[in-house]
Amino acid sequence: MEPHGPDLEVRLGVRRCVAALSSSGDLNEVTQSLRTLGGFLGEGGDGDQPPPGQRGEFARAHYTRVLQCLIGHAGASWLELLPPAQRAELWDGLFLRGPPDQALLVLLDSLSSSSPSAGLDRVLDVLKQFLCAGRLNALLWSRCHGVPPPESPQLREALLGRLVSLPDIAANRLQHQNCADFLPASYYPLLAREVGTVLEQICVALRGGQDCSLTFVAQLLGKACMQGHSELMFAELVPRLSALTQSDMVWQRVCWRLVESVPERWVEGVVTGLVQAVDGPAALSRILGNVVVKNKKAQFVITHKLLLLQYKYKTPVLRSIAGYLAQDRERRPLLIQALRALLEAWCSGSAVRHSPLEQQLYLSRALLLCAAQLTEAELRDLRAEILQRMMSGMQCHLDSSVSRVRRLGMVVGECLSARLDPEGTQLKFQYDHDAETQELVSLMSPLPASESLSEDTPAADRTELPLNSSESPDRGQKSTTQPDSHQISMGTEQTTDKGDDSELDSDDELTPYDMSKDQKLSEAPPPRYLRDCLEALTTSGDPGKVEASLQAAEGLIRRNAAAAREVSVQLTKVLLHLEDSYNTAGFLGLRQGAMVALAVTDPIPVAEFLTTEFFALNYSLCHRMDILEVLVRSAQELSQPITAQQPPSLRIQPVATAVTSDPHGPALPWRQVVDQRIESKTRRFSKGARRPAGSAPPSRFAPVAGHFFFPLLRNYDRPQVTFDLLGSDHLLLGRLVHTLGLLMHLAANAPVATQMGRALLDFVWAVRYHVDQVVRRGVLFAVCAVFLSMPSQHLLAELSEHLLETRAWLTDVAEGDPDDECRSLAMQSLLLLERSLKKELEPEPLALRP
Repeated sequence: MEPHGPDLEVRLGVRRCVAALSSSGDLNEVTQSLRTLGGFLGEGGDGDQPPPGQRGEFARAHYTRVLQCLIGHAGASWLELLPPAQRAELWDGLFLRGPPDQALLVLLDSLSSSSPSAGLDRVLDVLKQFLCAGRLNALLWSRCHGVPPPESPQLREALLGRLVSLPDIAANRLQHQNCADFLPASYYPLLAREVGTVLEQICVALRGGQDCSLTFVAQLLGKACMQGHSELMFAELVPRLSALTQSDMVWQRVCWRLVESVPERWVEGVVTGLVQAVDGPAALSRILGNVVVKNKKAQFVITHKLLLLQYKYKTPVLRSIAGYLAQDRERRPLLIQALRALLEAWCSGSAVRHSPLEQQLYLSRALLLCAAQLTEAELRDLRAEILQRMMSGMQCHLDSSVSRVRRLGMVVGECLSARLDPEGTQLKFQYDHDAETQELVSLMSPLPASESLSEDTPAADRTELPLNSSESPDRGQKSTTQPDSHQISMGTEQTTDKGDDSELDSDDELTPYDMSKDQKLSEAPPPRYLRDCLEALTTSGDPGKVEASLQAAEGLIRRNAAAAREVSVQLTKVLLHLEDSYNTAGFLGLRQGAMVALAVTDPIPVAEFLTTEFFALNYSLCHRMDILEVLVRSAQELSQPITAQQPPSLRIQPVATAVTSDPHGPALPWRQVVDQRIESKTRRFSKGARRPAGSAPPSRFAPVAGHFFFPLLRNYDRPQVTFDLLGSDHLLLGRLVHTLGLLMHLAANAPVATQMGRALLDFVWAVRYHVDQVVRRGVLFAVCAVFLSMPSQHLLAELSEHLLETRAWLTDVAEGDPDDECRSLAMQSLLLLERSLKKELEPEPLALRP
C-alpha cells in the first residue's frame, strides 16, 4: 500500500473537490476547491507546491474528469458570484494551464454536445483564450519534444481530427452565430503559424543536441491538406520556410524530414499544395529535397498526376515541377521519364481526339518546359526518339479539324525542332500569332538571371559564382547597348554624307504636288451587261477586264433579275470554278457575293445545281466548303423580310400619307373621313408618332427550303473518289451538319419544317457518337435547331419512340463530353426538350365562360 500513497491522496483530494463543486453552495468552499485543483497543476493557492508525482498523477488520471465536471457546472450560480478576475484565474486557468491536448478534447466535445446556453458561452470564451494564449503551440511541442509518451492510436487520431476540424465543429453548432476566430480563414493560418513556431523550436533543440520528433506535426499537416486546407496553410507557412531554408542547412533537413514523415495516404495533398504555393523551382527543391526519389507516391504525383492527369494548374506550377526535377542529379532521370510520358501522350491520336483542348494546351506547356531543361548530352541521346514522337504528334494535330489544335501542333513542332537542332534546318509554319502562341514559344527560353539567381538560390549554389559576378549585369548591359550606339553613330555619318551630296541638287527646293486624293484609273471599263460579264470571266485573259467583271458581277445580278435568271446556272458554274489567277484583291468575297446574289435571284435552279455539285467528283474540299457557305448566306438573305432590303422609296407607305397625297382618289367611307378629321384637329402631348400596324411579309425562303435542304442528304453515305464524309473528311462532315442545322433554323414555321426536322434527326442520329469534336458540335447544334424550329406536337410525335434514349444521350454528353461547347449545346438541347415536353403534356387551364 505504500507505493500507492501519493495516488491515493490525489484521488481523495480530487473527489472532495469535485463533490464540493457539485453540491456545495458556499462560495468560500467552492473557491478553496478550485484553488486545490489548480494546485495539482503546480500553482497551489497557499504557495505550497505538490510533489511532482502528484502533479503527474493528476494530469494523467484525473485532469479530464475535473474539466468535464467544471463544464457540467458552467451554469451554476456560484460561478456567477465569482469576480471576473478570480473566475479567470481559478475557473479559466484550469483549462489553460493543464495538458493542452486533454483540455482541447474536452472543450470541443462539450461544444459539440451543448445546446445554446450560458454554459456554451463560457466554453466558447475559454476556447478563444485557448487559441490566443498559444496553447496550440504547447500542444504541438509536447508531442515533438523528447520521447513522446505512449498513447493509443485512437487517441492520436481523435486529437488530429479535432485539431483539423475545429472550424467545422464550431460551424455545425453555432451556424449563423459563429465567431470570426473559428472561421477557416482565421483558424488555419493560425494553425500554420503555430506549426512554423514549433519547427523553429525543433531547430533550436536539434542544435542543442536534443532529440525531437516530427511525426505528429507531419500527420497534422497531411490531414489538413487532405481535407482541402492546403492553400490556407501553405500561404502562411511556405514563405517562412522558403526564407529560412536559404542559408540554413538544419532548416532544410527539418523540411525534408517533415515531408518524408507525412503518411502515404496524405502525401498527395501536401505535395500538391507545396507545388502550388512555392515561388520557383529553387524554393521547391529546398523544401522537398529528394522526396520524389524516396517516396513512390510523391514521385507518382509529381511526375505523372500533375503533368498528365490534371490540367487545372497554371504555368508557374509546371515551371516549378520541371525546374525541381532538373536541379539535382538524382532527380534528372525522373525528368527524362516525365518527358517520355509527355511525348507519348502528345503524339497519341486518341488523346488528341478525345481530350479537351485545355488539357492538350496544358500538356504542350509541360512538354516544352521539360524539353527546355535537357542538357546537350541528354539531347544527343534522346534526339532520335524525340524527333520520331514529334513527327507523329504533329501529324495527329494537323489532321484535327479544330484550328487551335492544328496551330498547337505547329507551335510545338517548331519549338522542339529548334531545341533539337538550333543551328540547322528548322520547321516553320504559317499561323496567326496570339498570346497563346507567344506563351508557348517563351517556355523554351531559359529563366532570366534575376529569377534563377535570386534569393531563392541556396547559399551553396551562390558560392560557386565568381567573386566579380556582381559586375556581370553591368557588363552585359554595356555589351548590349554598345552595338546600338555604334549603329546610331554610323547612321549619323551616312546621313551627313547624304546631306553633303544633296546640297548639289537644286530639285529639293521644289514643292511636291499633293497626290493623296488621286484615284487609280481602271485599265478596263466595267461591263454594263451581265452576258458581257460572263463572257469576260469565261474567255478573257486580260487581268484588268477579269477584275472589273468580277467587281461588277453582284451589282449587275441584283439590278437586272430577269437577265440573271437566264444565265444563273451557267454563271454560278463559272464562278464556282473561277481561280484567283491574277491575285485580285478581295477575290473570295467578290466571288462568293456574286454566287449569293445568283442564289437569291433564282433560288431553285441555283440551289439544285450547288447541292448536286457538292457530291460531284473532281472538286476540292475548299470548293465544297464554298458551296455550303453560299447556300447558308443565300438562305439567310431569303429568310429576311422583303421590306428590310428595299430602299426607302420603294417601301410601303403609311395609310395616312397615302390618303392625303391623292385628293382625287376614290371616296372613303364616312367613318374613316370623320376619324381623320378628328385626328387632325386633336393635339396630343404624350403620344408618340403614329405608325402603321406592321404586317408580317411572306418569307421567300419557306417555299424553296426543301431545294436547299433535302439534296444535301442524298448521297452522304457514298464514298467518292475525292472525299469520304463518313471516313476521313471530318471537317467537311461537321460543316455539312452545321449547315443543315442553320437551314433548319431558317425554315422555322415553314410547311416543310416538319419533314426537314424528321430527316435531320435521322441523319444526325447515326453520327452522334463521332470521334471528332467538330462533328459532335454540329450534331448538337442541329438538334438544337430541330427543337427550336419544329412544332412541339410534331417533335414529340417524331421522338416518341426514342425520347428516353435521346434524353439519356444528351445527359451523357452534358456530363462527360471532353469538349466545353458540346457540353453547353447538350444542356441547351435538354432545356429545349424539357420545355417542349412541359408545353405539350401539361393541360391548358380551362377558361370560365360568363
